[in-house]
Amino acid sequence: MTKTELINSIAEKANCTKKDAASALESTLAAIQESLEKGEKVSITGFGTFEVRERSEKTCINPKTKAKMVCPPCKAPAFKAGRGLKEAVNAPKKKSKKK
Repeated sequence: MTKTELINSIAEKANCTKKDAASALESTLAAIQESLEKGEKVSITGFGTFEVRERSEKTCINPKTKAKMVCPPCKAPAFKAGRGLKEAVNAPKKKSKKK
């Protein structure tokens, strides 16, 4: 699903205009990004948790030159799915009846 398709889906489900849906989505994503930049977790009950994880320094190999190099420590955004999302994804699909 692309961002445009997501906006269309939000507009349809929320019974609002695409402009309002796009604004709501942009605001939500901006709020999540701002919280992660501050180092805060964002938990959405039943959906999941966004957080920043620390990656330690490690030795890597440049695939082009095969030379060893040191990758510095960094922070990486991560998402952990909540129970409700996991259950929805793993739920058995309903079989449609053929006529």
